[in-house]
Amino acid sequence: MFIALFLVVVLLIVGGIHWYLWRRLVKDVVTTRRGRRVGTLVVVLLGVLIPVTLVGSRVLPLEQQPVLAWPGFLWLALMFYLLVTLALLELPRLALRVWTRRREPQPVDNPVDSSVMSVDSAGRPVQGTVDGQVTAVDSPATAAPGGAVGSGVVDSPPVDGAPVDGRFDPARRLLLGRSLAATAGALSVAAVGIGTWQAKSAPVLKRVPIRLAKLPASMSGFKIALVSDIHLGPLLGKSHTERIVRIINSVGADVVAVVGDLVDGSVAELGPAAEPLQDLQARHGSFFVTGNHEYFSGYQEWIDEVNSLGVRVLRNERLDVQGLDLAGVNDVTGKDVGDGPDFAKALSGRDASRPVVLLAHQPVQAHEAAKHGVDLQLSGHTHGGQMVPFNLLVGLEAPVVSGLGTVDGTQVYVTRGAGFWGPPVRFGAPPDISVIELHRA
Repeated sequence: MFIALFLVVVLLIVGGIHWYLWRRLVKDVVTTRRGRRVGTLVVVLLGVLIPVTLVGSRVLPLEQQPVLAWPGFLWLALMFYLLVTLALLELPRLALRVWTRRREPQPVDNPVDSSVMSVDSAGRPVQGTVDGQVTAVDSPATAAPGGAVGSGVVDSPPVDGAPVDGRFDPARRLLLGRSLAATAGALSVAAVGIGTWQAKSAPVLKRVPIRLAKLPASMSGFKIALVSDIHLGPLLGKSHTERIVRIINSVGADVVAVVGDLVDGSVAELGPAAEPLQDLQARHGSFFVTGNHEYFSGYQEWIDEVNSLGVRVLRNERLDVQGLDLAGVNDVTGKDVGDGPDFAKALSGRDASRPVVLLAHQPVQAHEAAKHGVDLQLSGHTHGGQMVPFNLLVGLEAPVVSGLGTVDGTQVYVTRGAGFWGPPVRFGAPPDISVIELHRA
């Protein structure tokens, strides 16, 4: 019942967005019947493509999913940016229409010189003079709308672009609609094009110094290579993992931390794509905590698989690394299957004089981490918003969207992640791998 209701809501939202796009990109800019029919058909097909893609990504075998995923998710991204740009352009559209209406000319009353007016045999006026010029006077049968017989009112013709009978001039409206549609189209295509290039490019390597008051002086310069949201799936495979491993191995990390959302599929489908993780190099080992997507992809199988690759999964536990407590908790989504985070299990009974670094997939988990005296939490999940301005919406839920912040006294660093989910687009939020360099405060 819930799934059916959710699908109905999605269809209504997608349908409403496409109706708006049809009005602005077809109805307002296409003048021929044939053109409108073709445009309407295209909008309908694109609207249907989105739910078909979402369903297909769940039911089709992994090797068949790219056929739908590429066009479907690219259109989803383009649809989003068209919606945003067209909505923003409604303001200048409204301003231009108001400004043009104010330029509407007013009729001027000119008295007719009755002393020189001629009449026909029935005594009706047929012509006269207005300001010394001969002009025809309309009979009752041919009088212009709004003009009275014999009133002497001469209506000025509308100037180009002015409202006609209280309505915006069709020629001006067409020009405005086409101009705004072209602007929205160009900006949206540019955003999606740049975003696709960024999403498929190598993650940016960021070096982030962070100071911890309790850190032993001997550990100053301790490096944690942090990566999240790799999102192996129909559009990101083994070569994506290999590139990430090469980048991480180039920094000479003391610890590698993979903080969730490794996969979007089963071990049977994506096990080979994850194999390069066995080549990760770090002085004190590589570690993993679950993200929300692991719980949609057979989390228990993936826990076993990741452990078999030599990457230790921290499941509500901690260990000592040269005087540093390194802890990891399960993702909050695990609560739905009885595998949620247990901060008390991971952090209770430790020496409070030692610094503790917590691996937790979602930044929102920092509120609970702060209650247990965590010095630094390393997270992902947000993708940095993935596509601006989604970062503004993500910020409503996540206390830190990307970079370093503080939550209830605990420092929280959030990586933008190395992959993408849904649209293969990252606009304004390029992928990254972060090297956390710890220093004594």
